[in-house]
Amino acid sequence: MATIESLLRERVALQVRSVDRLFLQAYVPRLMSEGLLVRFLLDRGFPIPSPALLGKIGQRYVRAIERFAKRQAVPVVHFQRRESKEDVARPYFERAEREGRFGVVLIGVAQERACVWVGWRRGGSDAHPHFEFGWQSRVPNHYYFYVRDREWGRAFVKCCCYAPYPLWLCLNGHEWAKRQAEQAGIDYQSLDNGFRSCADGEALAAICARLSAREVWAFFRRWQRILPSPFSDEDRQRGYRYQLAFRQLELSDTRVFARPEQGRQWFERVLRDQLTLGRPDRVQVVFARRVIRTTPGRFLTRVLNRGDQPGLEVHYKASKVKQYLKEGRALRTETTVNDSYDFGIGRRLTDENWSALVRIGQEVNDRLLASQIEACACAPDAETLERIVLPSRDREGNACPALRFGDPRVQALLASLCCFTHLLSGITSRSLPPLVAGFLPRYSPRQMSYDLRRLRQNGFLVRTAGSQRYQLTPDGQRLAIFFAKTYARVVTPSLAELDPALPEQIASASALARSWRAFDRALDERIADAALAP
Repeated sequence: MATIESLLRERVALQVRSVDRLFLQAYVPRLMSEGLLVRFLLDRGFPIPSPALLGKIGQRYVRAIERFAKRQAVPVVHFQRRESKEDVARPYFERAEREGRFGVVLIGVAQERACVWVGWRRGGSDAHPHFEFGWQSRVPNHYYFYVRDREWGRAFVKCCCYAPYPLWLCLNGHEWAKRQAEQAGIDYQSLDNGFRSCADGEALAAICARLSAREVWAFFRRWQRILPSPFSDEDRQRGYRYQLAFRQLELSDTRVFARPEQGRQWFERVLRDQLTLGRPDRVQVVFARRVIRTTPGRFLTRVLNRGDQPGLEVHYKASKVKQYLKEGRALRTETTVNDSYDFGIGRRLTDENWSALVRIGQEVNDRLLASQIEACACAPDAETLERIVLPSRDREGNACPALRFGDPRVQALLASLCCFTHLLSGITSRSLPPLVAGFLPRYSPRQMSYDLRRLRQNGFLVRTAGSQRYQLTPDGQRLAIFFAKTYARVVTPSLAELDPALPEQIASASALARSWRAFDRALDERIADAALAP
């Protein structure tokens, strides 16, 4: 029978690791404080920095956008509330692709809330009034420029005509890789937001690995020269230039199975383990970041169902990693970083920050897959099993108390070790008792001290140097999962099915119960034939 490890090793036709969706914000650093905003108005030649001047600049910006749309014959659409902007833009992109056109295919207008500069009068005479400026929430018009780029394919640039005139960019790394593959003459078949097949998988992997901050900056500078701007050439010479910052970055690992049913088979087996062993309330599983009681954000695991396609999400602060089947045949593992500060990385788009986030995303994806494979490949050899369930001695000759299989306290203890939070935060005398008490009420501190000692002596735990914190060893994780799964999925349900008091109607539906009762009857007949007294 194929395992989830063998399915990934032997039944995957194509693996693609790439940056997926990329959402960035462009801001002008020299407009981020009140003093800098006043300096901007003074640099424009206005002796009195009035908020009315900001309104005039914004109006000129809007008129420039309208002239651009008319000159380029670009349709303008006003989005309705709760309308899917992507669905509205799709036919315009498809028409441009059929006609082989590049450039702006649609300008969308939507009212959206934003934090902008607002001014008010504070003292002074009518001849020389004094104004103050502050950040306030407003709902101005935002303009979406949907562009078809030669290097990036479908993308959009969003702008706000209120100071500080921010921009937003939405790009897709898979679309960039497709354009590069076409230019290199590599044949491929598209998957929704990805690749279904490729004639040269190694060349495609090299293309995806080549994507960097440099290509993103090239896109931004190219379209900054084309699209209308609130800043003049003189403003740019005075230093009023945009800086790019990460708002969202998705790193994906896509594995396309040779046959669609293999993907479904993989997911159904994995989800079973996530449901029974991998759903703690607060999860810090694969993000390699310590979580304490005061850490803000959400830490949870959710199993989703999108129509008939299963999915799994693990949250960490503002970020998350998710798994799902794409078009029923490709396993997509995807880390979404919504705040780079979650991982101690700056938000500015630099080569250093880009490389760090890409590395973290790939490591998170790999750790999630590794932990899932570990949970499904946990059977120990007979010698190891005997050493654990019977009293033994370690290499130094010290006695190792047994962890007897089936003992309620042992089973509660090992089931608690399966909690994903231990993989990174470790185990302490404070974190373990509440977990064990969930299976075994009235679990005392004295019992906990003894159990920590015998877990360490049996090789399940190692103490972190200079602390009272223990780490779960790879063998400890594997054995704990084996004991917990065997007891919960084999022993407990089997004993219930073998119960002589089980009604015949229910027993007849169980192959194990039918076989056991047939064996019991045959054994009774053999004893009767031997004329032995019962």
